[in-house]
Amino acid sequence: MIIRNAIGPVETKKMDTQSLRDHFLVEDVMQSGKISMTYTHYDRLIIGGAVPDGKPLPLETDDALKSDYFLERREIGIILVSGEGTVEVDGEKYPLIAKECLYIGKGVKNVSFAKTGSDPALFYFTSAPAHAPYPTRKMSFDEAEPQHLGSVEKANERTIYKYIHPDGIKSCQLVMGFTELKTGSIWNTMPPHLHDRRMEAYFYFNLPKEDRVWHFMGEKDETRHMVVANNQAIISPPWSIHSGAGTSNYAFVWAMAGENQSFADMDQVPLTTVK
Repeated sequence: MIIRNAIGPVETKKMDTQSLRDHFLVEDVMQSGKISMTYTHYDRLIIGGAVPDGKPLPLETDDALKSDYFLERREIGIILVSGEGTVEVDGEKYPLIAKECLYIGKGVKNVSFAKTGSDPALFYFTSAPAHAPYPTRKMSFDEAEPQHLGSVEKANERTIYKYIHPDGIKSCQLVMGFTELKTGSIWNTMPPHLHDRRMEAYFYFNLPKEDRVWHFMGEKDETRHMVVANNQAIISPPWSIHSGAGTSNYAFVWAMAGENQSFADMDQVPLTTVK
């Protein structure tokens, strides 16, 4: 498990390109035949990817967690972003196809990932500390709550699909879903916003190999950017804006952890104040 410390806005102002990437970008989320995990001290969220090959991949604890098993004090949200696969939860198998979600609560001892189709199965997951157990629940793409935003004129026409939230899959603190941009649209989360009560992580996917997303972060009057490729993730601090523009349309999984679960808890940032 890779550990990322929390960095404040004062330190971030002084960083060059490589320092920004080292602290806020997770490049190798999907590694064939492995489970990768990055632990951030922003609300202690774990970002991970599982790419099972010929045999199932068990989700094991790490010495950094000081726990007997991974979900001893945690919950986890999983979205299969590509392929077909199954997640086995204490002996019960949950089949998933692309864009389906599975939530697993605190106290589950055995979790493993396996692929079932010929194409690679790419499982993306986020995990947050949990104070109480909630039941395992799967949600299909058709069951997700959609929210249509943006316009063709602003090049930000997109649909937000909500999975783990107070009116969907119940959790302790994790909020999770994904956003899909329409063809011809490139901007996400524009105009930008802040939510100082919780951090957020972005995982960009369905981006053509040769294309990139320019992800913007930082304070509203002191912005920075990182160039992001397909299947890479961004750690977004509570004090930072989070927005992006791509050379093609794309999708991204968003996940939040922190003080509350209200999706509407956002402090809007007028574009006239962004620098």
